[in-house]
Amino acid sequence: MDAKDILGLPKISLPIPQEKKSRPQKDSQRKPDGISREVYALTGGVAPLMPSVDVNQLKKRHQPENEKITWEWLSFTNSARKDDLKLYHWVRVVNGAPPTGDYSFAKYNKSVDVIKFTDEEYEKHLTDPSWTKEETDELFDLCERFDLRFVVIADRFSSSRSVEELKNRYYSVSRAILIARAPSPADVSSHPLVKEPYNISQEIERKRALSMVLSQTKHQERKDAEVLSEAKKIMESRMAAKAAQDAELAVASNASPERMEKTTALVDTASPSNIQATSGVAPLMSMAENAAAAAASLRAMRVYLRTYALDKMVQAASSSAGLRTIKRVEQFLQELKVNLKPKVPTKAVCAEHLELRKEILTLLNLQKLLQNKEEGSSYRESSYTETPDTPKDRTFVPDSVSFGAISTERVGKRDQKRKGPGREAPSSPANSNKRPRKLKATDS
Repeated sequence: MDAKDILGLPKISLPIPQEKKSRPQKDSQRKPDGISREVYALTGGVAPLMPSVDVNQLKKRHQPENEKITWEWLSFTNSARKDDLKLYHWVRVVNGAPPTGDYSFAKYNKSVDVIKFTDEEYEKHLTDPSWTKEETDELFDLCERFDLRFVVIADRFSSSRSVEELKNRYYSVSRAILIARAPSPADVSSHPLVKEPYNISQEIERKRALSMVLSQTKHQERKDAEVLSEAKKIMESRMAAKAAQDAELAVASNASPERMEKTTALVDTASPSNIQATSGVAPLMSMAENAAAAAASLRAMRVYLRTYALDKMVQAASSSAGLRTIKRVEQFLQELKVNLKPKVPTKAVCAEHLELRKEILTLLNLQKLLQNKEEGSSYRESSYTETPDTPKDRTFVPDSVSFGAISTERVGKRDQKRKGPGREAPSSPANSNKRPRKLKATDS
């Protein structure tokens, strides 16, 4: 009888034990240096958390032979504490001489210097209808006690004041005391409390915006991310459009001389004033071309000095002008009492200087065009007066004036041809010997 008979369980024959399959042997890993075999066996071949370093491989610290180092349990006092509490710690003692001086961690005990004020100063400079003197004294005591931790101060404050109101009162009082005690306002103008006063409205708005950002849902964050991505795409498209516009401007400036030739071909080429006017307009068109080329070269450099950029733009603006015109521009600047190169080459100053040079150069070109126009008009007037065949300046000779037989005959023949064969020529010295015709009744 066995346990199964006692418990009333059916007897089941035991299964025939099967042969165990042989497991493949694991590759033995080499034990790393600097670790004992027992520790390596306990870890199971896993890399240790801390790097194992052989102590023999470390560089030994040079220690003088006559130096004896011991560690002793000594007492110490902390200057940061005001109760003169004595504590103990282990101290490294060299040759039996314990270290002297203050506790090494006492230097980290930093405190804020809170400004103190008297009752007279309060009555004279610090009165505020929304604050009492007791509340102000309590505020400054808490500020000194908790080192301007205004969240803790607002929690400990007796009346219900917000953190912003406590900050505004503290900084306004400190600023007023500094200005009142200074010999002159200029002496404390560089102080942070005077230079950058506390702005309570800006602080409230900042915290409100921060709370809105922190209280956003995931959906709102995704929408904001989509808006930012769309704004980025818009900025990239605008930059690409601006680059294409600059390229078109450069192409247009390159094609401007051909356009000028087409326009000048329609004008009378025999007039010297038109030729001079076209030559005067050419510098104005090439100025934009050179400026676009200089701007493109500067954008390719990406990093350059502003003075170098100003020189390049001045050269580009003056490249189409002659040496005499450039000297006249410099003389114009000297007459205006403007330096040829700005002493303080800021971005705004360089832009204004370059714009002034362009305006002076444009003025000189316009003066040259006006002078060429006047010379052309005087040339046309002189050509009309010198040519007798033009109908504008023809001189008609009266019949009573004689310029010789030849001229009178020619005039008579022309008149006869105009009137025809049936008409009589007008009276002239050549036919004055003829008999006058009889008057008819109709003539009278």
